[in-house]
Amino acid sequence: MTPEDAVLAAAEAALADGDVVTDPDRLPTYSADRSTGTAVGRPLAAVFPRTTEQVAAVLAAAHEHRVPVVPRGAGSGLSGGANAVDGGLVLCLEKMTAVREVDERDGYARVEPGVLNQDLREHVRGYGLWYAPDPASREYCSIGGNVNTNAGGLCCVKYGVTRESVLGLQVVLADGRVTRLGRRTVKGVAGYDLTALIVGSEGTLGVVTEATLRLRPLPPPATTVVAVFAEVVTAGRAVEAIMRVTTPSLLELMDRTTVAAVEAFQPMGLDPTCALLIAQSDAPGAAADVEAALIRAACERAGAVEAYQSEDAEQSDLLLGARRAAINALEQLGTWLLDDVAVPRSRLADAVAGIEEIAVVREVVIGTFGHAGDGNLHPTIVYPHGDADAEQRALRAFDDILHLALRLGGTVTGEHGVGLLKRQALAEELDPVARSLHARVKDALDPRGILNPGKALPPC
Repeated sequence: MTPEDAVLAAAEAALADGDVVTDPDRLPTYSADRSTGTAVGRPLAAVFPRTTEQVAAVLAAAHEHRVPVVPRGAGSGLSGGANAVDGGLVLCLEKMTAVREVDERDGYARVEPGVLNQDLREHVRGYGLWYAPDPASREYCSIGGNVNTNAGGLCCVKYGVTRESVLGLQVVLADGRVTRLGRRTVKGVAGYDLTALIVGSEGTLGVVTEATLRLRPLPPPATTVVAVFAEVVTAGRAVEAIMRVTTPSLLELMDRTTVAAVEAFQPMGLDPTCALLIAQSDAPGAAADVEAALIRAACERAGAVEAYQSEDAEQSDLLLGARRAAINALEQLGTWLLDDVAVPRSRLADAVAGIEEIAVVREVVIGTFGHAGDGNLHPTIVYPHGDADAEQRALRAFDDILHLALRLGGTVTGEHGVGLLKRQALAEELDPVARSLHARVKDALDPRGILNPGKALPPC
């Protein structure tokens, strides 16, 4: 029996009927995430465990026979982190969807990795509680994927990325052993912070089968401020001015290219010749109006054409809907290549100016939007379908943006992860000692290198 046959036999013995898929017509559905420009392998099978014990059985067999395993959540990733590798298993966690516990007194929930972000938010809302991380893809991304990429979102300027909401994890290691990391308390410093190590590791160190997540009181309805700018660089300067005086619960940027694309995609009366900042305050009562006034004043001092407070909840929802629609809108313009960089807020104006210059030099369209309060930008390069020359210019522009972020003291990925897309860029960001430490950590937890091989780590 070949190693591949042995692993398939073990998976079929451990899993329910129909939960091991080898049909070549069905496998492509589970072989790639949403990223563009990343390689996709041909997997041996896709397997769908429903319990931690089943995950452990599959990993134990894969470890024994040295068959690679790619963990997969909802497939909404944007860096190729969940792309299949040749001859490996795709370990799909989409059937592990239980919310096992919501503790109102201590403010946490225990959930399985297949729970969708929005479903969790709606579930805990019934308890008067709130799960803060909210990626733009929250309606279709899973908690397991959020944990593995340390996902951010629109509210992370005030409440932090996923790591700040993860108290503990249940993890299956590469050889099938199961461990619990972290705690249910808000504070705790016993031992190394292995929970934080797993968060953002992109499935290369273990498979998360349960997450204990911090919940917060449900915030009051947000007050929204919209500021219109003739130039995105001016909007970038306004961000720094805002963050000097307050920390809004949301601070998002859209450049003119993105605004125009969204307006064409779903018309709502946006001015396609201007850039936008959208800010929110979730402070209670009159404090929200005070914070909104601070934000408006900062934008006006920075040179906003107009800054106003929305009193209409429906209008606020439309504006946030415009921001969440950015990728889908830009996709209508051609093939897209999404970048994800973060810079210090003090360099945000320099970053958006540099991106505009790259668009001119490389002769490509770049729509820039993102979580401005974090300095996290998503420049999206768009080029005509099937144009090979434009594709090469787009790829060079993509690399230019990464180098720009590093020159400005930033990072090559703010929230989407390294995956396949940015391994070489990661090698440029990390010094030789840091690269060595990454390799040693990987070797300690996955000595046979079966977990998501070729992802998330700098090339050797």
